[in-house]
Amino acid sequence: MCGIVGITDSPQAAQLAHLGLFALQHRGQESAGIVSAYRAELRPHVGMGLVSEVFDRQTLQTLTGESAIGHVRYSTTGASHLKNAQPLLFKTTHGPIAIAHNGNLTNAARLRRSLEHRGAIFQSDTDTEIIAHLLAREPGPVEEAVIASLRQVEGSGCLLILTPDKLIAARDPYGFRPLVLGDLGGAAILASETSALNLLKARFVREVAPGEVLVLERGHARSLKPFAPAKLSRCVFEQVYLARPDSNIFGRNVQAVRRELGRELARQTRGIKADVVVPVPDSGVSAALGFSDESGIPFEMGLVRSHYVSRTFIKPSQELRELAAELKLAPVPETLQGKRVVLVDDSIVRGTTSLKITKSLRRAGAREVHMAVSSPPIVSPCYYGIDTPRCEELIASRRSVQEIRRFLEVDSLHYLELGRMLRAAGGGDASGFCSACFTGKYPTPVLDHERTAAKAQASTSARRGRKVDAR
Repeated sequence: MCGIVGITDSPQAAQLAHLGLFALQHRGQESAGIVSAYRAELRPHVGMGLVSEVFDRQTLQTLTGESAIGHVRYSTTGASHLKNAQPLLFKTTHGPIAIAHNGNLTNAARLRRSLEHRGAIFQSDTDTEIIAHLLAREPGPVEEAVIASLRQVEGSGCLLILTPDKLIAARDPYGFRPLVLGDLGGAAILASETSALNLLKARFVREVAPGEVLVLERGHARSLKPFAPAKLSRCVFEQVYLARPDSNIFGRNVQAVRRELGRELARQTRGIKADVVVPVPDSGVSAALGFSDESGIPFEMGLVRSHYVSRTFIKPSQELRELAAELKLAPVPETLQGKRVVLVDDSIVRGTTSLKITKSLRRAGAREVHMAVSSPPIVSPCYYGIDTPRCEELIASRRSVQEIRRFLEVDSLHYLELGRMLRAAGGGDASGFCSACFTGKYPTPVLDHERTAAKAQASTSARRGRKVDAR
């Protein structure tokens, strides 16, 4: 879920990348970084924290050059630590190279072991460094080395690779994560979402195609299609939750998709009798508006969000998520007192935040709380860039809908059906999406993760056995 941005052919490349990262801050809040290309060298600056905390005017003035790449990080592989902050910078036989990555390699553990046996020394815990080691071992022009290294990896990935004279963009053949190309007065801009293009007042050109490698050099662009076609597997959770509402990804506006998800949810749950529709802000607002449009139940902002608290779902620990949830949302008693409330959220992952919210609505005087979720139950981990690595963290993987309803202390609980969600996301076409987190059916091999899960389960079973014996 990281955010990446790249600029080339602009004397203000780093400054533009800096602004673009603000528009992608929702995709990662743990660290931020920019690397610029100046003559024969690459100039980096990375730090822990938000974009506004990592960069100041003096720092940006040191990032000279006409090309730059930037990154905001949300950790999925590798801890939230400075050594894992991106872009990563390496000295190789191809010269200095910087890499910014949005995605997750599903065969990272096997590749890392193989590289270490061949003498590789890793400086970080992130799977992105694996790509750098593979790339460094390949001969030829750097773009050919990039292609050769990407043939060896599995999983999801949008990459920006910067050298002193080239900017290379690559998107995996499945198209899991979005990557778009824009133009600003002749400067090429690459970004995870069009929200970055909008902020920079750049013209949207097109999406980088799944399986495409785009080489930008001296004002010219070359498009390469070196990989065998794969089944299109765009992450539907980008549309449900991750992307900004003002972005257009996968050919559709995110806010329009979320409103349609809400309409579908209302059509599916016509029997609910309620006085107000209340969203869980901010990501549930669009779906709640669609639910209100379709159902005729008035929309009210019954919860007020503090914008000085970042997204709770992407906090690196459960303790931080719970503390942030307490600070983030406050009920409006005048809106809720004595009302039958439809509470609309985009998803339920662990359930702890949802429980805090429903309890707060009760304390504020809500007479009934009916929870409506604009996606199906999340039953499986995501191995393509969302931090849900263990089944035991997912409430729907171990409880039925009725058990979740009782846990959340709501009068009724309604999840959007899978087919309805996919049709809404695709504008009527339900194909071309990855929905593994809702189905457990993965479009790529996930052998490393299955082995890890099996070991964890065996360890848990052994511990339980020892406890029984002790009794």
